Amino acid sequence: MALAVPDSLAGLPASWFIIAGVVGLLAFLPRNKYYGGLNRYPGPVLASFTNWWRFFCVLRRKSNFEIRELHEKHGDVVRLGPDCLSFSSPEAMKAIYGLNNRLAKSEFYPVQMQISRGKILQSLFGTTDNDYHARLRRTVSNAFSMSTMVQYEPRVDETARVFLSQTSRLFAQPGAKCEFVKWLQYFAFDVITEVTYSRRVGFIDNFEDVDGIIAWLDKLFDYTTPVGQMPFLDKLLVKNPISTLLSKYGLIDNSSGTARFSRARMAERLGEIAQKQKIDEEDYIGSRGDLLTSFLKSQRNDPVFFDDGRVLTMAASVALAGSDTTAISLAAVFYHLAKNPATNDRLRREIDDAVSSGRLQDKDGIMSWTDAQKLPYLDACIKEVFRIHPAIGFILERVVPPQGMDIDGHFIPGGTVVGCSPWTIHRRREVYGDDVDDYRPERWLVDETVSAEAEHERIRVMTNTLFHFGGGSRTCLGKNIALLELYKLIPSFINRFEVKLANPNEEWELHAAWFIKPHRFDVYITEREK
Repeated sequence: MALAVPDSLAGLPASWFIIAGVVGLLAFLPRNKYYGGLNRYPGPVLASFTNWWRFFCVLRRKSNFEIRELHEKHGDVVRLGPDCLSFSSPEAMKAIYGLNNRLAKSEFYPVQMQISRGKILQSLFGTTDNDYHARLRRTVSNAFSMSTMVQYEPRVDETARVFLSQTSRLFAQPGAKCEFVKWLQYFAFDVITEVTYSRRVGFIDNFEDVDGIIAWLDKLFDYTTPVGQMPFLDKLLVKNPISTLLSKYGLIDNSSGTARFSRARMAERLGEIAQKQKIDEEDYIGSRGDLLTSFLKSQRNDPVFFDDGRVLTMAASVALAGSDTTAISLAAVFYHLAKNPATNDRLRREIDDAVSSGRLQDKDGIMSWTDAQKLPYLDACIKEVFRIHPAIGFILERVVPPQGMDIDGHFIPGGTVVGCSPWTIHRRREVYGDDVDDYRPERWLVDETVSAEAEHERIRVMTNTLFHFGGGSRTCLGKNIALLELYKLIPSFINRFEVKLANPNEEWELHAAWFIKPHRFDVYITEREK
């Protein structure tokens, strides 16, 4: 049946409706420009009228550089949208992400949540509900403490052994070229699934993107990052009533290979537990000393809240978030070492000296977490990569509470989206020095010619300004897993192999979606003679 149109409207010329639409738009755009008095802050002209500027900024895949350039041009506060401000000062970072403020996340984050059987899965990363986040984080936080992480170290060792062996077999051969970013992501993904489920997906074993999981992840972030700048698009394109209904009745399945792998491992574990009727301590720290077992132990304390669905979402989220970030950091370390031979030689000497003196135990080619802490230059190399190439490139958005708040001397009205980009914060010259664009690990070491007290204060300030894992109550929960992988694999790899750039005169390419993922990092790998 056709919709009835009132006679008073039916007789109007079509041009009137066009004119009315234009008038409405012209009235709406100035309202955006002067929203909350934000017109006093500089930025791109289009950004003051519409979030389409942010959308296309991300779509150009250079947002990390563009936002930094805007701050260099305009100062510490830049307007990125009608209701969005980017800050670049360490003081603003502390105000926005401080533990006491608990600013809620913006609507950007739910865009990254997935649908399963008609329900949107509220993840720890994606939820905008601070109370829900706090309760879920309390439930699982013990599983991610560094003291618990060390219990998972044998699982990292096992995957690292296979990785080194496969590296030798596949790439330490005359003329063999390695796409190093891809190979390191295979390692990172297999580690996180081994630690989570006691089983690798099989990337490094099979030397392939199993079930297209990594390709799916790349497409996911290529979608969620621009669409997250205008979240209503996600409600139209993906999380609309039709898609949700079809998903509920199983008529469409948007599940990734990761989700299918996670469901299979969850079903296996629940079947084992049903046979044993309990999760005993031996199961936890022995053959099943993994994250999933830890989650299921936590479930016993709060089974109504932490039900099977949330356990599955938590386990799958760890794999989704943990592989890209760790692989990017690993790749960045090896890239900057290859680009800086003197730095590479110094780190190699530190590792060689530690091994030959017995300070570093080479257990089947894998360095222990404890021993890796004895290498100050390794620590400096990793921290410098966290600074110069943080995995996340866009601002980490938060929403100012209704009453408004002061951010670094600026009163910002309630409802404004605010945030800082690690790529901007990590290049503050008053914190890190004038050579912020140079990879120089020595900045993290004490200068013996300067007052020890002054040097320790300088390094403390630099460390507190690092923002690569986020900040405050929303700091990345899986950071200790990433640290475990980095501090173990890098010295183990350097102790066994030499890495040379296949194209030493070229720079790698960076693809900026949510993560700043490098491409065109091909290398030649050779076994070291000992």
